[in-house]
Amino acid sequence: MGLPVVPLSQGIHVVHLFFRINRLRWSTVPQGESRQALERLQALCDANPGPAHPRVMLFANVGGKADIAVVLFAAGLHEVSALQRAVERAFPPGSLERVYSYLSVTELPEYVTTDDDLKRMLQHGERKLEPGSPEFDAAFTTAKQKNAEYQHYRLYPELLDWPILCFYPMNKKRDGADNWYSLDFDARKKLMGGHARTGRKYAGRISQLITGSAGLDDWEWGVTLLAERLDDVKSIVYEMRFDEVSARFGEFGPFYINLRMNASDLWAHLGLD
Repeated sequence: MGLPVVPLSQGIHVVHLFFRINRLRWSTVPQGESRQALERLQALCDANPGPAHPRVMLFANVGGKADIAVVLFAAGLHEVSALQRAVERAFPPGSLERVYSYLSVTELPEYVTTDDDLKRMLQHGERKLEPGSPEFDAAFTTAKQKNAEYQHYRLYPELLDWPILCFYPMNKKRDGADNWYSLDFDARKKLMGGHARTGRKYAGRISQLITGSAGLDDWEWGVTLLAERLDDVKSIVYEMRFDEVSARFGEFGPFYINLRMNASDLWAHLGLD
């Protein structure tokens, strides 16, 4: 009996893995085994290149929390589990130690923009278009298409190959008056709208993936930020903490900063030749 086939009704599974190399064990690896391990890992990445799923992305962790970071994308739970085991089996037994892992799934936010929201923005926003007019209908068609594309790529992301990946988990508080889940839906949606506007200021500098993990891991969401400059990561995280969503209701886990690498460059960087 093989792995049970377990798909999602929509979206895909995402696993973030952080490993440390056991240097003592690595020093005992027989001659030629390092090259074979590299070839196994490279073959796995070549077989799952993306930009969608299935995909295996390799990174070098910066800061000492880990040596290697791997992000996996797959439609089925069985598939992402198989990818994880394939990564681990690529290395000599005992040489790879997992220091942190995170399982989550892509999902649409509870506060996703509806057709009625789009119509209100066109009517009462900056353009103030008249419902039923040709201009309104054309603008609504365009806005609806963009919203559909946003929802598709939220569920089925194609992450950019930018050099920096920042990952951290987070929760919404349940602390007395600061209980996010005691707010009504409209209040939460309004707060999240302001939070999203802050994020949009970083368009072209930060690519963001939010994945859900309530009931799957120890936190409620995983946040993956891709960037070309580290100061943009620092700036967006700092600025968003002034939003009430973060300042009053946000709880943050550990941050992991990583550099995108192919297998050969990662091997050289870590001195595994």
